[in-house]
Amino acid sequence: MTTWFITGGTPGGFGIAYAEAALERGDTVAVTARRPQLLADWARPYGDRVLVLPLDVTVAAQVHDAVRAAEERFGGIDVLVNNAGRGWYGSVEGMPEADVRRSLELNFFAVAEVLRAVLPGMRARGSGWVVTMSSLAGLRGVPGFGAYSAAKFALEGLTEALREEVAPFGIRVLTVEPGAFRTRAYAGFADEKVTETTDAYVPFVESVRTAMIAQDGRQPGDPRRGVQAVLQAMAQDPPPHRLVLGAAAYEAATAQLEGVLAELRDHEAASRGADFPPGA
Repeated sequence: MTTWFITGGTPGGFGIAYAEAALERGDTVAVTARRPQLLADWARPYGDRVLVLPLDVTVAAQVHDAVRAAEERFGGIDVLVNNAGRGWYGSVEGMPEADVRRSLELNFFAVAEVLRAVLPGMRARGSGWVVTMSSLAGLRGVPGFGAYSAAKFALEGLTEALREEVAPFGIRVLTVEPGAFRTRAYAGFADEKVTETTDAYVPFVESVRTAMIAQDGRQPGDPRRGVQAVLQAMAQDPPPHRLVLGAAAYEAATAQLEGVLAELRDHEAASRGADFPPGA
């Protein structure tokens, strides 16, 4: 029986979609949430196959306590889904510094802390899966979400390095890059005010907020189908290193990467010319 440890167990989000898919397979699941009481009714039918844990992933001590509790309950963690995260909107120049730091703390540093807590057990057993929930914003910067994009770009680099480092220990790593999915990710924007500190960007930031509110509940991506695609990818031999989720995200990702490659080739001579001459 496989044990999953899933952060960010918000009702209606990717975390619960992963948990339900794992439970349907007969696995056991530890789900973390900042407000675990919201998961009480959901968890009850599964009995002792589910462990709901209170966790603010930005508090390192809580992270290690939650991982320890899951390991003690189920004997170890086989699959880690690093899912907790959210975005704050604002311009690169005018987003309040506190929001920039909150975004990096939650979307990058907390992910790294969860990894440090879970990996020792996986290394000791010589096996494991790490599923990193990144974003299309980790491949292409999104205007109005510069800090969020920065965190996801950093997460992409961290995961690339991690994949090579843990492979000798039998641990596999998959980066998942969803586009717009019908989760609760945009639900709170209607209650948040624009806090832009640079007046010149206020109209733009307000338009970003309005667009996010309008998309809430209309996003094309289905979290359940997205999770099934992830499970299928994990079952492949060999599994892919990354998986973009959503048709629009796939189109955007391929256009972005093909554009980058074309630009690199256009400037190949300048790149190669920066070296010392041969024999120098």
